[in-house]
Amino acid sequence: MADHEVNDDVKTLHSMGYAQELARTMGQFSNFAISFSIICILSGGINSLAQGTSGAGGAALSIGWIVGGVCALLFSLGMAQIASAFPTAGGLYHWSSILGGRGWGWATAWFNLIGLITVLAAINVGTYSFFNGAFGAAVGIQAPADGAPFYATTQFWFVAIMTATHALINHLGIKLTTKLTDLSGYLILGGAVLLAGTLFYYAGNDPGEVRDFSRLTSFHNYSGAAGGDVWPETKSMLMVFGLGLLLPIYTLTGYDASAHTSEETIDAAKRVPKGIIYAVFWASLFALIFSCAFVLAIPSMDEAAAQGWNVFFYVMDKQVPNGLKEVLYAIIFVAQYLCGLATVTSISRMIFAFARDKGLPFSAALAKVDPKWRSPVAATWVGAGLSVIFVAWADAYSVAVAVTSITLYLSYCMPIAAGLFAYNKSWKKFGPFDLGSKFQIVAVLCMVIAAVIFFVGVQPPNNKALVFMGVIIIVTLALWFGLESRRFKGPPVGADIEARQKAIEEAEKALQKALD
Repeated sequence: MADHEVNDDVKTLHSMGYAQELARTMGQFSNFAISFSIICILSGGINSLAQGTSGAGGAALSIGWIVGGVCALLFSLGMAQIASAFPTAGGLYHWSSILGGRGWGWATAWFNLIGLITVLAAINVGTYSFFNGAFGAAVGIQAPADGAPFYATTQFWFVAIMTATHALINHLGIKLTTKLTDLSGYLILGGAVLLAGTLFYYAGNDPGEVRDFSRLTSFHNYSGAAGGDVWPETKSMLMVFGLGLLLPIYTLTGYDASAHTSEETIDAAKRVPKGIIYAVFWASLFALIFSCAFVLAIPSMDEAAAQGWNVFFYVMDKQVPNGLKEVLYAIIFVAQYLCGLATVTSISRMIFAFARDKGLPFSAALAKVDPKWRSPVAATWVGAGLSVIFVAWADAYSVAVAVTSITLYLSYCMPIAAGLFAYNKSWKKFGPFDLGSKFQIVAVLCMVIAAVIFFVGVQPPNNKALVFMGVIIIVTLALWFGLESRRFKGPPVGADIEARQKAIEEAEKALQKALD
């Protein structure tokens, strides 16, 4: 690592009124890997397959991934532009505050925080469902009795214990977490290639069976009973295809983690934008390859659609030999576990950054960095705990997916929209990554896409998501106008910076003394 790069990063951070409290050790691959690990195409890309196969069929998994990937890439470009100019752990919240005002930033923080908590819940519920489908019979997992309370289910305790291990590893510092998320990056790439190659190889190997490439461009309405009731029956093919887009849109979330680890990344203004864009691009490409191989390996599209949420295991049981299948299952499970680990890292940095500006209850405790581990310990455990609570409330995986997709993409869109209106007005200083005037086109497209995601995400059977979002919006407005508009000051700006600088110097001296 070059000392001058770290010094430049620290100076940039100080210029925005913040101390270098977290350990700055992450390079380009590590910054990419943490977002790539949260996206984890071996997690959402597998656990949510039914949203495509039980929607518009084969085209949902090929054309759908292309459409979803382009949408996410547009968001990544917009976020990269802003991340390059403002490389802080606050990420989206900080950007929105600077570009759109403290109220816009405060709302962005809450949507992003809710999205991160719900995505961790969705990831870990999905990991449990995968483990149950892959190994449940072997280890004797029993289905819960009808009407059993959440605390009497295997799912709840499996998720709670797994999330606690994620928090513990994050508690022990970014170096250990980085090593594991680096491993996750390689594991996801290798696992996706191996899985896609296996499915393609075993597709059409039976006598009289051929690889039917026409499936990749064929639309079929599998809503209702024909698709295992994953989606309610509808006559609209456009709606069915739109619902299926929740597969790539949900999977391609979490790449804001590269921004949330800005203060732990060397040469952040250049490397964070690359981390965001590379994570989305490579995840989209490998997910498309895997999804196409999966469609080609399906013995019967009608039978597969009728399997509903069990479609992945149906195809694997039909096409892949047992020994190889178990190896693939083990790789996928480890990748999904590490996906949850990386998500806890992202949540903890978001909570830390928001609390640092006194945006949360008990901010003083949540903004503390452990002097030994250089990690925000309280923020880590609180974020993990809140995700487990959400699991207890939203036991339906599809509801968690919908809430995650809506809240995260709203939080992605808000700073981009603020940037659009501030561009070349109040925002004139840009970072090394600069789209130029193309940023404005990207921003408009992102706003349209976010509106479509909200509309699709609250359609049946995800009515609970609409109720949840309605409550969140009402509570957010009430809190802001009733209390926070007078109390919350937002990130340090103007005259605040000089006072903050003095506090920073004292904080860093105290921290160094504690470390010595």
